[in-house]
Amino acid sequence: MSARSVVFANLGLAFDGRSAEEQPMGGVESSLIALAEALAARGHRVRVYNRCAEPVTHRGVEWIPIGQGLPWRADLYVANRDHALLLGVPLARRRALWLHNPGWKAASWPFRAKLAALPADIVVLGEYHRATCPDWMQRRIVTIPLGLAERFRHQPPRPEPPPPRAVFTSNPARDLDWLLRVWCERIRPHVPAAELLLFSGPQVYQMRPGSGLDLMNSVLAKAASLGAHGVRPQRPLTRQALARQVAQARAMLYRGHEEETFCLALAEAQALGVPCVVQAIGSTPERVRDGLTGHLARDEAGFAEHAIRLLTDDAAWAAMHRNALRLQAGRSWDDAARDFEGLMGA
Repeated sequence: MSARSVVFANLGLAFDGRSAEEQPMGGVESSLIALAEALAARGHRVRVYNRCAEPVTHRGVEWIPIGQGLPWRADLYVANRDHALLLGVPLARRRALWLHNPGWKAASWPFRAKLAALPADIVVLGEYHRATCPDWMQRRIVTIPLGLAERFRHQPPRPEPPPPRAVFTSNPARDLDWLLRVWCERIRPHVPAAELLLFSGPQVYQMRPGSGLDLMNSVLAKAASLGAHGVRPQRPLTRQALARQVAQARAMLYRGHEEETFCLALAEAQALGVPCVVQAIGSTPERVRDGLTGHLARDEAGFAEHAIRLLTDDAAWAAMHRNALRLQAGRSWDDAARDFEGLMGA
């Protein structure tokens, strides 16, 4: 495809292309950086308008404060997550809403009015995500799964099983309190040497005081009190440092959540060869191959049973580790960029 002009717009957190290398980031923000860079690497002019502090060009992508105003034209304009941005770049040849939250959160009359005024593709991340969207959205939906950074996709097999160390890397408001209870009551008593490392915190989301922050802090305060049970809260890490830590884990434990439309945390862990124990909630069945690369537990007791086995049975762990490396490397961001090129047509 010849070089095209691609414009992204994003409200919310303040970041630019350097941020993924310098600070902890959530999946939505790191995915925007990765896709923008992949499109730039394919020869397109890529501009991202967001709440960055200053204009900067990094890895071929132009980052521009959104307060400077959006351009009038582009070959493809992508409103990231927020349909409030959908009417920007009025003369864009093609436009899309890159949806990350469940479709029911966007199902409003203002959104429908914007789509009627300036039709747009609605990019979702998978089958579960699509199923969260109402019927009136369906004809506009294009499914483009997220890519994975190369640092997650080429992990060599481990020669020996790691110690009984589990990790949690998702949003602490997404049932971490449930996991802490199951860990303390049902898992740790059977594996006294086991540790549960938590790479999670409000810093990732640049949260301000309010109910969401209060909930996160209360769950993390509970976690900090459970040192005697092997719970080890850690400071959130950059993506590269997080990859190194997750690769050393024996298992990832995460219940799942109905708002997980892709769950990059699980995808990254699986690509690194880390077996995962989840329940079939949200998009988790799309990320974990039950019985091959991890377990989809039916209930709390099953969750604990599967976790205990992975933490103690070297042969069971090794089989799932090898399967995850072989089956779950995922898509590259270049693959995702090629799919976004398809939105622009010939």
